[in-house]
Amino acid sequence: MSHEVSEGVDISRRSFLGKSAAVAGAITIAPGIILHQVANAKPDDEAVTGSVRWGMLIDTNKCEDGCTDCVDACNTVHGLTGHGRPQTDTQYIRKVTLREISTGHELSLPMMCQHCEHPPCVDVCPTGASFKRKDGIVLVDKHICIGCRYCMMACPYKARSFVHEELKNQTLNAPRGKGTVESCTMCVHRVDNGDIPACVEACNKGKHDAMIFGDLNDPNSHISKALKKHGSQEIRADLNLNTGVRYQSI
Repeated sequence: MSHEVSEGVDISRRSFLGKSAAVAGAITIAPGIILHQVANAKPDDEAVTGSVRWGMLIDTNKCEDGCTDCVDACNTVHGLTGHGRPQTDTQYIRKVTLREISTGHELSLPMMCQHCEHPPCVDVCPTGASFKRKDGIVLVDKHICIGCRYCMMACPYKARSFVHEELKNQTLNAPRGKGTVESCTMCVHRVDNGDIPACVEACNKGKHDAMIFGDLNDPNSHISKALKKHGSQEIRADLNLNTGVRYQSI
């Protein structure tokens, strides 16, 4: 079944190799202000391991057109604002419309970093700022990102954005940086504390129940059982990236 996306996902087909990097620590950027490195978000005595792979399943039949609960929650948690630019340039999650070409049938769904097993953003990053944790979460180390934006060009999902403006009133759990690239972190600071991503929490609170988060490696997890029962689809499955974010009914 052929689909088109209203926001123009990159259609070039390339072969990508995955790599990973790990960075840890915290840097004082002003008196009394410490920028915590998200790669070391877990407690020191609890290392990130490959035994877990975090993922998300989104049921597009339950994702209502015009609903922005997940987007709004993400913006609040990460302190994201539009600065007068299109919101798609400053959001970690954006709502897109999928249109089935032959019938005209439309679906609304949230699009964010797909947290690929073989992330193209990591492959092209010249400094190692883009990296994938062992548990599958793809992140950007703001301390060594040089703002070259190669990762933005490599991402077939248009999931990354560049920070142009001076940033104020940041949240300590979600540090950002002018001149760096950013994208969905799967709320790593919440996940490492045993919570779920803000978008999933907001979707559940709104009683939409369109998003499931969990461990893809655990056959007894809610998400694994749902995947086994209902199946799923990847956006741009032809790229063989094995995405951590999956969709139903597309």
